[in-house]
Amino acid sequence: MNWITNYVRPRINSLFSRRDVPENLWTKCPECGTMLFHRELSDNLNVCTNCDHHLAITPRERFATLFDGGLFSEVKVPEPLADPLQFRDQKKYPDRMKAAQKSTGEKEAMLVAEGEMGRTPVILAAQDFSFMAGSMGMYVGNAIVAAAERAVALRRPLVLFSAAGGARMQEGILSLMQMPRTTVAIEMLKEAGLPYIVVLTHPTTGGVTASYAMLGDIQISEPGALICFAGPRVIEQTIREKLPEGFQRAEYLLEHGMLDRVTHRKQLRDELISVLRMLGGLPAPTRADLPPPEPAAEIATAEEKPAS
Repeated sequence: MNWITNYVRPRINSLFSRRDVPENLWTKCPECGTMLFHRELSDNLNVCTNCDHHLAITPRERFATLFDGGLFSEVKVPEPLADPLQFRDQKKYPDRMKAAQKSTGEKEAMLVAEGEMGRTPVILAAQDFSFMAGSMGMYVGNAIVAAAERAVALRRPLVLFSAAGGARMQEGILSLMQMPRTTVAIEMLKEAGLPYIVVLTHPTTGGVTASYAMLGDIQISEPGALICFAGPRVIEQTIREKLPEGFQRAEYLLEHGMLDRVTHRKQLRDELISVLRMLGGLPAPTRADLPPPEPAAEIATAEEKPAS
């Protein structure tokens, strides 16, 4: 046995060779390619620190940054039939559902919660694109109906964050039926005189865009979000023409009157609070727990100060 070859050299190589880095420590920005440390990215609300690209964020992570103190309670959503069409492509539909539930830790593609934002009671609903591309199935329809009914019962505004690839093909016509169904649910809010605000995130496409995602009293979007019914590639192949630069992106839609605002994720909470309080006829939000001092008290304090 050669002691140097069999022991010393491998030992030296192990000391100086690059150690394996766990994959979950870094995330590559899809826009600029920068490697982002996961904790730094999380602290920046999943926004790239180099190019400001808005990466996907889960509903729970979003709610934790929006609700006061990150505290909220989930709204119960009725369970639909598990596999109404007995659908199967390369996999059975229940198997795809189990895989999505395991990878995301969520039951379905939409989460509904209630709580307070800036001391303003509100109902929030958000889609999770990582769960089967946020596709709209019967559960998503049930979730929006449940959110609207809860908002009407508590007399609270509803804010919805959309992120979807469209309807869920595994549920066929039943998924397409959620378009008129959710439209009726939103109409309940309008009849009750309650605000309905939509925040469109990347991407919002297909039947979601053709229904509840474009029915808000106020339409806000995150920067760079793709918002469309049919994607730009499909349109180019159909009309055989080159589309304008930035076509169907949030900034393009804002310029052409389809949106009211394009708001950075870091400013989104403050903007939503201001809009909700304005629509609810409430006083402007304060930046602290204590109420602002009365004007008369400020004048009296100024008069008591000795002249310099």
